[in-house]
Amino acid sequence: MNNQSDINKSALFAGANPVMIIGSAFLVVIFVLFTVLAPELANKWYSAAKDYIASDWAWFYVAIMSGFLFFSFWLIISRYGNIKLGKDNESPEFSLFAWFSMLFGAGIGIGILFWSIAEPIYHFQSNPFIEEGKAQTVEAAQVAMRVSIFHWGLHGWGLFAVIGLALAYFSYRKGLPLSIRSSLYPIFGDRIYGPIGHAADLLAVFGTVFGIATSLGLGAQQMNAGLNHLLGVDISTTNQIILIVVISILATLSVLSGVNKGIRILSEWNMRLTILILGLFVIFGPTAYVLGAIVTNTGDYFVNAIELGMWVNPDPENQWQGWWTVFYWGWWIAWAPFCGVFIARISKGRTIREFILGVLIAPTMLAIIWISIFGNTAMYLELYGSGGVVEAVNNDLTMALFKTIELMNENIFVTKSMTIICTFMLVTYFITSADSATLVVCTLISMGDEHPPSRYRVFWGAAVGAVAAVLLFAGGLKALQTASIVAALPFSFVVILAAIGLYKSLRLEPLPAGSQHKVQSKPFNPEATKQDS
Repeated sequence: MNNQSDINKSALFAGANPVMIIGSAFLVVIFVLFTVLAPELANKWYSAAKDYIASDWAWFYVAIMSGFLFFSFWLIISRYGNIKLGKDNESPEFSLFAWFSMLFGAGIGIGILFWSIAEPIYHFQSNPFIEEGKAQTVEAAQVAMRVSIFHWGLHGWGLFAVIGLALAYFSYRKGLPLSIRSSLYPIFGDRIYGPIGHAADLLAVFGTVFGIATSLGLGAQQMNAGLNHLLGVDISTTNQIILIVVISILATLSVLSGVNKGIRILSEWNMRLTILILGLFVIFGPTAYVLGAIVTNTGDYFVNAIELGMWVNPDPENQWQGWWTVFYWGWWIAWAPFCGVFIARISKGRTIREFILGVLIAPTMLAIIWISIFGNTAMYLELYGSGGVVEAVNNDLTMALFKTIELMNENIFVTKSMTIICTFMLVTYFITSADSATLVVCTLISMGDEHPPSRYRVFWGAAVGAVAAVLLFAGGLKALQTASIVAALPFSFVVILAAIGLYKSLRLEPLPAGSQHKVQSKPFNPEATKQDS
C-alpha cells in the first residue's frame, strides 16, 4: 500500500508521479493547441459530443445524481454515522464558519453569482413545466424559482458529499493517499498504484480543469460586464481573456500561500461579502416580497425536489433538459474531483454524519436564500415594477445582475456601491475557485501530497487560466457548457466505483459489543475488502 515508489526522486519530477505530471500536462496542452489552431473544427467536434450526450445520456446523468443523493441520505441514518474521518480522538481543523465558507466558496460561489438572476429569468419565459400561455406570469415565476434552486440544491451537493466522504475516509481513516485512486482500493487493491489508478486520477484532473475553466470563463464574462457598467470598459473576448490572465496570477499567488492562509482567508471574506450584498438586496429591494419568497421557495423546493430529480424529458425534440439540467449535472460531475478532494482536505476530524449533513444542508440553504433574494427581486421588477430584466438577459445574460441593481431605482451611491461589491465578489470568488482547483490538481499529480511543490502550483495555476481563455476564444458560453458536459461523462463512472468502494469498506467497520452508536476502526484489510461482496 505504500506509494512512495511511485514518487520520482529526480530533479525534474521531484515530488510528483511522472506518469501523472506528463499525462495530465499532455492532455491539457493537446486540447489548447487543437482549439487554438483549429477553432472551427474544435467547436464542431465539441458541440457534436455535447449533443450526443444531451440526447442519449440524459437519463444516465439524472439517474446517477439522484442515486448519489439517496446514498447520502442512507449514510446519515446508517450505523456508520459516528465514524470519524481520522483517528477517533481527532478534532476538526477548521471552525464551522471557515468550513462552510470554504465549502461554498470553492464549490459554487462564482457560478451562482453568475446564474442567480439570469437562470430564473430564462425559466420565467419558457420551460417544460409551465402550462401553455402561462409564461411570464406569477405561476411561471414560482416554477422558474423551483427549477433554478433544484439545479443548485441537494442533488449536486449529494454528489460532492459522496466523493468528498470517500476521499476523506480512505485518506484520513485508512491512511491511503488523498487522491481519487484511493477510493477504488476496495475494488482493485494495490493495482490502484498502476494504470488503473493513473487513469482515474487523470480523468479527475481532466474534469477538474474543464469544470473550473467553465466557471472561470463565466466569471470573466460577468466581471467584464461589471467593469463595463462601472467604468465603460468594452465587453469583448479580448478583455475577458486579459481578466483571466490577471486573476489567474493572483490565484497562483494565493495557492502558493496554502489552505490555512490565502484560501481560508479569501473564503471567509467571500462569505462576509455575500452576507452583505444579500442584506443590501433585502433592505433596498422589495423586502416583504423577498422574505416571503424565501419561505415559499424553501417549501416548494423540498416538496418537489425528488420528483424533479427523477424527471427525464420524454420529448426528443425539446432541448431544454440538455441545455439546463444535463449541463448542470455535467458541471457538478466535472467539479466532483476538485470539490471532493478539497472538501476532504478541509474536513479531517469530522464524523460521517456531521460531514454529510454539513455538505448537504448548509450550502443548499444558502443557495435557496441567495437565489430567492436575487431571483425574486428580478421577478418583482418584471411582475410589479418597470420591467427590463427579461430584455437585459435576452440581450446579454452577463448584464442580468447589474441591470437588476440599476432597476431597483435606489440613489446613485447605493447603486454604485452594490455594483462595486458584486464586481469585487466576482474577483474574490474567481480567485478562490482557481486557487482551490490548482491545489487539487497538484495534490492529484503528487499522489495525494497535501503540500505539493510550488513549481507545480505555478504551472497549473497558469494552465487552468489558459484553458478558460481558450474556451472563451473557441465559442464563449456554448463552448464552456459543452466542455463541462463532455468532461463529466468518463469521470462519472469513476465516481460510481468510488461509491461502491466506500460501501464495501464501510461494511467492514465493526460495531463494539453492546453499542449501536460508537464505531471504531480496525486496520484496513485489503484481502477482506476484495473478498467482501
